[in-house]
Amino acid sequence: MRKAITGHKAVAEAMRQIEPDVVAVYPITPQSEIAEYYAEYVHNGLVRTELIPVESEHSALSACVGAAAAGGRVITATSSQGLALLVEVLYIAAGLRLPIVMALANRALSAPINIHCDHSDAYLARDSGAIQIFAESAQEAYDYMLMAQRIAEDMRVRLPVVVNLDGFTLTHTVQPVDLLDDAVAKAFVGEYKPYAPLLDVEHPVTWGAFAMTDYYFELKRAQQAGMEAAPAVFLEVQREFAKIAGRPYAGFFEAYKLADAEYVLVVLGSTAGTAKVAVDTLRARGMRVGLLKPWLWRPFPAQEVAAALAHAKVVAVLDRALSFGTMGALFEDVAAALYPLEKRPILVNYIYGLGGRDTTVPDLIRVFEELPHVARTEWALRYIGLRE
Repeated sequence: MRKAITGHKAVAEAMRQIEPDVVAVYPITPQSEIAEYYAEYVHNGLVRTELIPVESEHSALSACVGAAAAGGRVITATSSQGLALLVEVLYIAAGLRLPIVMALANRALSAPINIHCDHSDAYLARDSGAIQIFAESAQEAYDYMLMAQRIAEDMRVRLPVVVNLDGFTLTHTVQPVDLLDDAVAKAFVGEYKPYAPLLDVEHPVTWGAFAMTDYYFELKRAQQAGMEAAPAVFLEVQREFAKIAGRPYAGFFEAYKLADAEYVLVVLGSTAGTAKVAVDTLRARGMRVGLLKPWLWRPFPAQEVAAALAHAKVVAVLDRALSFGTMGALFEDVAAALYPLEKRPILVNYIYGLGGRDTTVPDLIRVFEELPHVARTEWALRYIGLRE
C-alpha cells in the first residue's frame, strides 16, 4: 500500500502497526509530530497503547524503563537536546538490557540554538550501549522501525535500538512509502514475550541492583555480548523482512556502485541519496566512484566495511557532526576498520551539513574530484560548504 507521507507519519504508522503497550514521549522539534500522530491514533481507538504525557525527555525514557522492566513492549522518540537530557537514562536502559525502541529525529545540539539537522545527537549516544541504525529515506525509517522491534527483543541481544532519521530532511518532507498490510506487519513483529518481568509476582526479580567491584565488570561484559550478537540478528531480521516486503535489504550497509570504485564516499543518512546522484554523474564521465552507506552504525561492522573498501584508492568519510579535538566519529570507525590491512586506502575526513546546511550534488562532485589529489601524508580533516 503506497502512500505519500512524511517521515514522521511513516514512523508513526510503523508504531501503530507494532501497537506497543506503552509510549512515553515528550515533544521537541523536529520530532513532535511523531508523538502527535500517535496521540491521535490512541484518541481514535486505533491502538490500545498507554500513552504517557510527561514533563521532560528524561522522564519519558524513565517511564519507558519502568514499563519495559514491568514486562511491556515500549517505544519512544526524541531529538537533539531531548536526547541530551535523556542520555543518562539511555545508559541505564542499555545496562538493564531493556529492548526499548526509539526514533531519533536528528538535529543539531546547542549552543547556539539550532533546530535543523546534523548528527551530533546520535554521536552523543554513540557509547551508550544502544544499537543505532540510520535511514536514508522515509521508507527506510518505516522499515527499520519494524525491524528494530525484532532486533531489540531477540534474547541474544535485548538492548535498546535507536532508529535515526534526518530532521526536516526526512521528518517533514513527503515521500512515497510502501506500507505493509497491518496483519503482515503485526505477524512480522510478533507477540512480545518479556524476560523476567517485574510484575510477575510469582517469580520475583530485582531490577536496578547495586553492583560493586566484584560484579560490575562482568555485567558490562555480558552487555557487550548482547552487542556482539546484534550483527547476526540484524542480518536475520533483515532477510526475513526483505522476503515479506520485497525490498533489497541485504547487509550492514548499501554498496552503491562500489565493486570497482577507486574513489569512495562513506556517509550516513539522507545525504546518501544526494551522493548517489553525484556517483551517477561522475560515472557517466568515466570516473570510477562509489558509495558505502551504513545502515548499522552501532555495533560497527568493521570487518565487512574493511572488505568492501580494501580495493579503493581513496576513501572520503563524511561526518555530519564535529567530534571536537579529534576526527569525526564515523571516520575513526572506518580508520580503525581499515588499520589491520597491509595495503589500505588513503583516508580523508570531511565535516559537512552542520546545523542543517545543505550539501548539494555539486558539493559532492567537488569532493570526488579532490580525492585523486589527496596524499597520504596530508592532514585528513576537511570541510564541505564552510565559509572559512
